Amino acid sequence: MKKLILPILFSLVIPATFSCGSSRLGYNLNQADAATALRQMLEIGARESLSGAFSRDQIMTTLFPGELGKTLNSLQQLGLITELDRFTNTVSLASERSAERSIPIFVRAIDNMSFTDAIRVIKDGGTSGTDYLKNATGSEIRTAIKPVVQDALSEYKLNEQWDKIMKPAQTATKNRINLDLSNLLAGLVTEKMFQKMAEKEVQIRTDASARTTPLLQKVFSRSW
Repeated sequence: MKKLILPILFSLVIPATFSCGSSRLGYNLNQADAATALRQMLEIGARESLSGAFSRDQIMTTLFPGELGKTLNSLQQLGLITELDRFTNTVSLASERSAERSIPIFVRAIDNMSFTDAIRVIKDGGTSGTDYLKNATGSEIRTAIKPVVQDALSEYKLNEQWDKIMKPAQTATKNRINLDLSNLLAGLVTEKMFQKMAEKEVQIRTDASARTTPLLQKVFSRSW
């Protein structure tokens, strides 16, 4: 009798186990969905507002990196600190405007990005999607943003202010300051955009309410 009962129980358990496993898995992540979900996630991050995102300290660190920060003392001695404060406030506005205008550049880069292994990027977690975009297209994006920054600099008449401030400062620092303002700010805007995208990526990966499309909900609602 025992010999008869055991095979029967075994035959009942196997289908039940298989059924639970299939239900639990439900959806199998594929390369196409992974790539599309990553693009959706990155585009949402690229469209995040950067209002008030460019602080005076960030701007000063960009314009006077490392040891050149000591230039502030020279500028103060030269009586230019008030003009510098006015200048950095305007740079902040110009940077925000440049970031807003650069959104289409980021979106095009995201749309055109090809993933060699989108599933792996999904599984890696953290900011791996943003990191992938940055490594793949960061230099091209920065180059594409530079004309946008140049337009903002002209709009706010910042080149004239920069030349006025930097002429005495260059003498004080023995011509070690990078005078290419548009290139410096293109780098700042690009990095800030990537920072915002990384923050949004972490949010989408960890907060269900941030997954605003069906595909984001499907891909990021489970651990792979």
